[in-house]
Amino acid sequence: MAVVAVRKGRLRIGVLVFDYVKMLDFAGPAEVFIEANQTVGNYEVVLISPDGKPVNTSVGARVEVMAVAADVNDLDTLVVPGSESAPPSFVTPAVLEATALLVPRARRVTSICSGAFVLAALGLLDGRRATTHWKFTKRLTKDYPRVLVEPDSIFVRDGNVYSSAGVVAGIDLGLALVEEDHGADAARRVAQSLLVYLQRAGGQSQFSAQLAGPAPRTPVVRLVVDLIQADPAQPFTAQKLADHARVSVRHLARMFREELDCTPMEYLASIRFEAARAKLDAGSTVAQAALLSGYGGAESLRRAFVARLGISPLKYQQRFRSTARSGLGENDAAG
Repeated sequence: MAVVAVRKGRLRIGVLVFDYVKMLDFAGPAEVFIEANQTVGNYEVVLISPDGKPVNTSVGARVEVMAVAADVNDLDTLVVPGSESAPPSFVTPAVLEATALLVPRARRVTSICSGAFVLAALGLLDGRRATTHWKFTKRLTKDYPRVLVEPDSIFVRDGNVYSSAGVVAGIDLGLALVEEDHGADAARRVAQSLLVYLQRAGGQSQFSAQLAGPAPRTPVVRLVVDLIQADPAQPFTAQKLADHARVSVRHLARMFREELDCTPMEYLASIRFEAARAKLDAGSTVAQAALLSGYGGAESLRRAFVARLGISPLKYQQRFRSTARSGLGENDAAG
């Protein structure tokens, strides 16, 4: 397990807010840092606006700020949230000027949701990996072709620049930053205090397999989808699924292709993979995750992970889930 060099001293978190800023985009990460003060006690959250005036948020509440951007110095972290307004309408000259002033004064810079458009407009994401809310990934790619957009990630770090998918993903990023500063135990305690799941991996999909594609349109496909989702570990075959729907294997495959753009067995494989990844995120060993999600064993799960993500399940867990329970069972050598 990697040794974390705990950062000491007061860490100032500057949160840039502006009219129609999305409330949860900045309040979620801010609450993570404030909650962390219950145990590590060294974060100072400073709300900043371009002109020092109060701002109107996405929920209609008016929020007072603590500072004007031009007067803020020596930030540990700058947080640039997104807006309820679609980009680039909120990326105003005032917001860009304020961000440009604050970036060189911060050790690390983060964007939440569509806040990535602010960083991109300043060229801070050129040549970097980044993400944003799935609704805006295509536009970010189109408007800023030099940004290496990762459309399916919860959050991404490239050097000292971080970006997240936004909304609740901002909390995931906040927990990751606390872990980076103070270690996994501190992040775990914050998550427990906030009654949220231990931080999701940055590389984890913004979507579940159930939400990533189109919804079933017919009762037949919906019946089979519900069966698979209820218990993907069952030893399903194409014939068993077709028998359950009372149609032929060929007919069921055609209906799945038309409605979900995959075969029933391909859909089953996606659901099983998601189930296995969730088990790993929760701390299961590779062998346990394989058994509980319907894989024949750790080696089968390893092949699936390498094919889909390019890394083994054990390396995935070590890389993205340092807060999960570590350790190998005797059957996990294949991980």
